[in-house]
Amino acid sequence: MKNIFMPAILILAIVSTALGISSNAGKSAYTFLKIGVSAKAQAMGGAFAGMADDLGGLYYNPAGLTAPVYIFSSPAKSDDEYAEGEEALPTVALKPVATNRFMATYLNYLLDFQTGYICYVRAIDEKSAAGISITYQSYGDFKRLNGRGDDLGSFNAYDMAFALTYSKKLIQHLSLGVSGKFITEKIDSYNSDALAMDLGALYHLADGRTSIGLAVTNLGAQLKGLTTAHKDPLPLTIDGGFTHHLRGMPLTFSGDIIYPTDNDIYFALGGQFEAFRPFMLRLGWSLAGRDNKTGSSKDGLAGFAGGFGYSYKEYTFDYAYSSYADIGNVHRLTLSVEF
Repeated sequence: MKNIFMPAILILAIVSTALGISSNAGKSAYTFLKIGVSAKAQAMGGAFAGMADDLGGLYYNPAGLTAPVYIFSSPAKSDDEYAEGEEALPTVALKPVATNRFMATYLNYLLDFQTGYICYVRAIDEKSAAGISITYQSYGDFKRLNGRGDDLGSFNAYDMAFALTYSKKLIQHLSLGVSGKFITEKIDSYNSDALAMDLGALYHLADGRTSIGLAVTNLGAQLKGLTTAHKDPLPLTIDGGFTHHLRGMPLTFSGDIIYPTDNDIYFALGGQFEAFRPFMLRLGWSLAGRDNKTGSSKDGLAGFAGGFGYSYKEYTFDYAYSSYADIGNVHRLTLSVEF
């Protein structure tokens, strides 16, 4: 696994360039399902399918609910205690899984759209877990005007998705997960509904430092469109990723290739610096930021993200900043609790 991140970056770039053409850009419904709900994941550029080690896994890769979570700490011995030629490697430990876990995220999205996400997961036994989640986005109130411009009051619009998730560890290093989702959208007196599912797999190598994940999300169809004559496709996404904790360094690196069927394929990269645990620093970048470039001086920031996390006893607080260049910035706040 030495220098694994260098060939990985090259592979991501080649594949993204070769397949990065889509004729279906902007044609799917329920685009709120693509926003990202975990501050930790988004601070790492959204490269999370191969990591999925918090409840954001309900959104990014449902297999993460039963995947092992490894904690890397400082070397067990001081430098002068090592024999000549012996490496000072960090110690590895498995984090105990709590019976009950809860997570909530809030973000004031672009154009002041209010977005929230809450989820709860309960461990059924040592190898399986089940969860429930709700994603909500409000577009606010709008004035209702007739053809003459007369004010007839107001109306609102929102999107919502309810999901039930089940995950099971099949063998020591392999977990699978599935989610069933009911999605609804309302604009004034019009509404649409859809059913979808997410599928995920997460495999940890025996070294405890490397994991590989694959997730297929929003696989389904509309039951009812906003009009009786038309139905829109869902934002089906295929995400393959890996995560690697660098040998002898307090750094975890993630990289994903993400194929949204309603846009161009892209890759995302992220890193988590762990030297100050329980305080974490994160940085990420996503090629999807190219869609936000407008030719302004801020285009260089498009797709960049960063943030931090802090854990105290059973509580974890995560923050993420994401740049959409000249379009604006998004701040995500996530609170997690284990009990």
